[in-house]
Amino acid sequence: MPLLIYDGDCAFCSWWARYWQRGSAGRLRIAPYQQVANDYPHIPAREFSRAAQYIGAEGERRSSAAEASLRAASAARGNSLLLLAYRRVPGFAAAAERAYAFIARHRGVFYAITLALWGRQAEPPRFERVSGLFLRALGLIYAAAFASFAVQTPGLIGSGGILPLGDHLARIAERYGAAAWLRYPTVFWLDASDKALQAVSWGGVIIALLLVFDALPGAGRRRPLLLLVLLALYLSLFHAGQVFMIYQWDLLLLETGFLALFLTSGSVLALWLARWLLFRFMFLSGVVKLASGDASWMDLTVLTCYFETQPLPTPLAWYAHQLSDPVLIAAAGLMFTIELVLPFFIFLPRRPRFLAAWAFIAFQLAIIATGNYGFFNLLTIALCLLLFDDQAIGKWLPEKWRAPRIARSPTALATAVTALYAVVVVLAGSGQIYAAANRSEPPVLLAKLADLAAPLRSINRYGAFAEIITERQEIVVEGSLDGQTWRAYEFKYKPGDVAEAPGFSLPHQPRLDWQMWFAAIGNESRHWFPGFLQRLLAASSDVLALLANDPFKGARPKAVRAVIYEYRYASREQRAQGLWWERRQIGLYYPTISAQTDAPGAPPGSNLPDSIMRPR
Repeated sequence: MPLLIYDGDCAFCSWWARYWQRGSAGRLRIAPYQQVANDYPHIPAREFSRAAQYIGAEGERRSSAAEASLRAASAARGNSLLLLAYRRVPGFAAAAERAYAFIARHRGVFYAITLALWGRQAEPPRFERVSGLFLRALGLIYAAAFASFAVQTPGLIGSGGILPLGDHLARIAERYGAAAWLRYPTVFWLDASDKALQAVSWGGVIIALLLVFDALPGAGRRRPLLLLVLLALYLSLFHAGQVFMIYQWDLLLLETGFLALFLTSGSVLALWLARWLLFRFMFLSGVVKLASGDASWMDLTVLTCYFETQPLPTPLAWYAHQLSDPVLIAAAGLMFTIELVLPFFIFLPRRPRFLAAWAFIAFQLAIIATGNYGFFNLLTIALCLLLFDDQAIGKWLPEKWRAPRIARSPTALATAVTALYAVVVVLAGSGQIYAAANRSEPPVLLAKLADLAAPLRSINRYGAFAEIITERQEIVVEGSLDGQTWRAYEFKYKPGDVAEAPGFSLPHQPRLDWQMWFAAIGNESRHWFPGFLQRLLAASSDVLALLANDPFKGARPKAVRAVIYEYRYASREQRAQGLWWERRQIGLYYPTISAQTDAPGAPPGSNLPDSIMRPR
């Protein structure tokens, strides 16, 4: 067995000797020269104190200094890339020896750096437990996402919903023909009925819970299959959901679910790909803000209006809005530090990586406290788990969860496939970062790589709220039984009644409420808003279930319309009187329509007015 001999009086040398010993799995013997020097009388004593010595198997030559360290690393960890570079790459050996000599002359400094970056316990990191915990967390998020969409499916894309799935698939088939299956992979090509929608949605909940609780016999072997089915079912819903399934958290869940398939192989490369995903997501979130040119980002005043104008605020957002401008400016500066600086800590040793993880988690919890973004923040926190290691997180786990759930040694095939995917995702992701920073398209080759993954949504662009709106506009939908007296349809989570407190929806995402926010800020709503109004005219129970109230108790209104208001948070005095908002009407968003507007048998909204007023 090869032997590495080090200086036992050197704290720096002793730390790294213990680290390599514990990670060698018995492939390398390590000993201080103070104990074994007499066994090697042909090596001068001064050589032992000057540099590490590597004694290879019988017949191999002795190495010292940098070469000894690289040979020991190759023997201990089976990684020979650096050793190969030392022997084959011109100039590498000389540079390595100079670096080794420099470190040897400043061992005290580098020992302090080692403790700062890795801590006192010299132990190579393991990730079996933390990967298992991540899969449980991913299963819970899948379950929440499927359940959230399941309860909204009938009103959104069911046969009696706003955008019926059958009509959507018919349009795709007409446009793409046989290629429609490849461009929009979904199980609903086989059956687009309401029963199929419910079966896929609730089936996803059940399968996700099986993943969480390892409820199937031979769960370890079946885990990749469960993840594959979950990915296929959610991808099916994504392509079926149309405008109601376009959110970045849906894309992040699909990409994370795709990566989880590689993680089950035990590949360390797959772990780093998940960290690369977290880096892209966090870093792009900051890059798009700066690249937008929005002055509120540049002067850090963005939070003075963000809490008031964000899509679905929580009750705590009102209180955050009352903070002084200096506090909000400081918070914006901290946000940029978290999004633009700390993501690089992801690729550093454990202590700075842990710092980044805790900062990301605290940031996501702050967002959860003040805004409703469905499972978005929970999924980001789940990815942050992969920045820890088993040593850091094991003591917090229940005893039954401490056993490793991920195989340690991936097969050669799994390694090759993971490596191929890594090349694609790193190149495509780098192109996206370049494009976001320069407000341009990615280089052609990198864009094509991303396009290849488009049907599976396994490589996606991220970066929300590039530009911040400074005034909140809300669409209030009203109905009337006589065409004279109008009563409002209230939504479950979006602002309406000025005396109604905002609510918490975590982890549920009310997708119609979100689309109403996008429509109010001027996003195109022509293809879904008329159908929504028509369903209200018909008193569709599926669509009414998406709302907080039916002002007509099941009766069909004679007419409906949409009015747009400017909303502002109530003042402290108004809040003391029980109000959360104040508002003023600024015009019509959609003119009055009656039940006679559409001809019998016509699709919803087919003869409705073309002009949708763009909010001022």
